Amino acid sequence: MSESKGLLTRIDSPGDLRKLGRHELPTLANELREYLLESVSRTGGHLSSNLGTVELTVALHYVFNTPDDRLVWDVGHQTYAHKILTGRRDRMGTLRQLGGISGFPRRDESEYDTFGTAHSSTSISAALGMAVASRLTGDGRRSVAIIGDGAMTAGMAFEALNNAGVEEGKLLVILNDNDMSISPPVGALNRYLAQLMSGRFYATAKSVGKQVLKGAPPLFELAKRFEEHAKGMVVPATLFEKFGFNYIGPIDGHDLDSLVPTLENICDLMDAGSGPQFLHVVTKKGQGYKLAEADPVAYHGPGKFDPAVGLVKSSKPGKLTFTQVFGSWLCDMAEQDEKLVAITPAMREGSGMVEFHKRFPDRYFDVGIAEQHAVTFAAGLACEGLKPVVAIYSTFLQRAYDQLIHDVALQKLPMVFALDRAGLVGADGATHAGAYDIAFLRCIPNMSVACPADEAETRRLLSTAHGQDHPVAVRYPRGAGVGAKVPADLEGLPFGKGEIRRQGRSVAILAFGSLLYPALEAGERMGVTVANMRWVKPLDEEMLLSIARSHSALVTVEEGCVMGGAGSAVLEALESHGIDVPVLQLGLPDEFIEHGDPVRLLANEGLDAAGIERSVRRRFSDLFGGGAGLQVVA
Repeated sequence: MSESKGLLTRIDSPGDLRKLGRHELPTLANELREYLLESVSRTGGHLSSNLGTVELTVALHYVFNTPDDRLVWDVGHQTYAHKILTGRRDRMGTLRQLGGISGFPRRDESEYDTFGTAHSSTSISAALGMAVASRLTGDGRRSVAIIGDGAMTAGMAFEALNNAGVEEGKLLVILNDNDMSISPPVGALNRYLAQLMSGRFYATAKSVGKQVLKGAPPLFELAKRFEEHAKGMVVPATLFEKFGFNYIGPIDGHDLDSLVPTLENICDLMDAGSGPQFLHVVTKKGQGYKLAEADPVAYHGPGKFDPAVGLVKSSKPGKLTFTQVFGSWLCDMAEQDEKLVAITPAMREGSGMVEFHKRFPDRYFDVGIAEQHAVTFAAGLACEGLKPVVAIYSTFLQRAYDQLIHDVALQKLPMVFALDRAGLVGADGATHAGAYDIAFLRCIPNMSVACPADEAETRRLLSTAHGQDHPVAVRYPRGAGVGAKVPADLEGLPFGKGEIRRQGRSVAILAFGSLLYPALEAGERMGVTVANMRWVKPLDEEMLLSIARSHSALVTVEEGCVMGGAGSAVLEALESHGIDVPVLQLGLPDEFIEHGDPVRLLANEGLDAAGIERSVRRRFSDLFGGGAGLQVVA
C-alpha cells in the first residue's frame, strides 16, 4: 500500500479508528475512498453507493462503541467501507467470490455485521428489536438503522417507524438521503425530501411574507407566530415527529466536522432516554469519483474496470441477455396491444425497462421499493381491463406472496409476471438467488409457470402468457443464454406443451428451463431421451405419461430448489396416474448457495453437463452396461 494510505494501514478495527484525533478523520476518509475504488475496480461490485457513505461510516464507528452498539445497514450494498474498517481490509480482494467475503453484511462473517441484509427496508424493524432487547436485558446498548431514501419508500419501513414511536429503547434512524436508489427515486416521499433539500419553498415564502408585512407590525407579529406552523407544513420534521421521533437535520453527510459532533449529541440524547432519534443526512452517490458522480446508475454495480479510464463498452456485440429479450418483447407487445401496462418496484434498469419507459411513459409505473403494493396495484389495473406485466426479480416476488395469492390468483386476474434472475445469480449470493419461485408458485390455484430454455423461447412464452385469462409467471435466468436467434414476431407457443428434443433409450431427462442445454449435452453422451418441458404448471402430462411408459427411469433437471419444485410436480403427476417409475430429481439442495461465479456454482451442484451425466450413471448404473452404454428397453 502506498505511503499516502498510512492512516488506513493502522486501522484494523473501529477501536483503532477511535484512537485517532478528530482532525485526522478527513485524511482517513480520503484514503478509505481511494482504497475502496481501487479494490472494487479489481473485483467488481457495488461502487456508487459505497463511495457515498465513506464519511458517514467513519463517523459512526468513531462515535459509537461498535460492535457493542449495533449498526444495521439497510439493503447492505453500501457497507464496503464498514467492512474495510472492521478487520476485513485484506480480504477485499475476495469480495463476492466463492469462499470470499460477501457483498452484504453477514452475521457469520463478522461480529460487526449485526444483522444480515440484502433486501431493502428491514433495518428499522431489526434495529428496533435490538433496542427493545437492550432495554429488557439492561445492557445499555444503542441501536442504529442506516436506511436510504429509496428504501424509505417501502411500507415495512413505515410499519417500523409507527411501532418505534411507542416503544422505549435507544434507537437512532439515519436517513441517508442521496436522491438516488438504484433506479431514479420516485413517489411523493421523494418529492417531499427534494422540496426540503431545495429549501426554496420555505425560504422564499418566509422572505416574501416579511417583505409584504413589514409595514403592518400587528400582522407581522401574527406571521411570526404562524411561522413555526407553516414550517411544519414544509419540512419533514413534522412527518417523522408525528411518528414520535426527534428529527434532526438535514446535515451534510460528507462533512465530518458536522457529522461527528451531531452524532455525539445524539448519543447523549439516547443515553438520557429522550426517545427515538431521527437524523437526516444528505450524501452524494459516487462521491469523490467524478465518473460515478456523473453516472451513478452505471457505476452502481460495475464489473472490473480501470479507475483511470472508467467503464468501457465492449466493441464486440455480445449475446442478448434474457433481460434484453424481455425489454424488447415488452415494447413490441405494447405497440400491438394498447392495454398493456408495465410495473416495476424500482428496478427499471435491472429489469430492462428503460426503452419502454421512454416510448410508453404513460403506461410505465415505477412504484418504488414496494413489491407488495406493486402486485396489488397491478391487480387493480387488471380489474379494469388493462393487461399488466409485472417485471420483478424472482427473489423480490417472495416479498409479495400474500398479495400474489389473495389479490391476484384468488381473483384469477390476467397478469404476466416476468421473473428475472430465476436460479442462481452468482456474486450477489443467496439473498438474491431465485431458488424458490417454482415451489412457491406452482401450489397456488389459477397460477401457471413457464420455464423457457433459451432467448427465443423466452419471447415466445411471454407472448403465450400475455394471451391467457389468468396469471402466468415466466421465469428466466440472469445474463445471456446459448445465443438462440430471437424471432421478430410475437407468436406464442402452445400453452402447457413441451417437446422431445432428443430421442434415446431407457432413461429420459426432463429439463425445465435453461438447463435444457447441459441436459442435451449429457443426453448425447449417454444416448438417452431429453425433453424440453417448458411448463411446470400446467405440466404437459400427455407427453410425460408417454415418456414414462416407454422408459425405465426418469430424471428431472431444474435450476430451482428440489423440495417442492418441478421434479416434485412430475412425481405427483405420475402418482396420480398410478405409474411407478424411478425418478431422479436434480436441482438445488435444501441449503443456501453462497456467492461466486455462477458457472462454477452450477458445476458444484452437479447441474452442468458433466454433473448431470455423473448423477444419472451413478443412480441408474444397472441400465448402463458397466457405464459403456444403455441396455435396450424391450
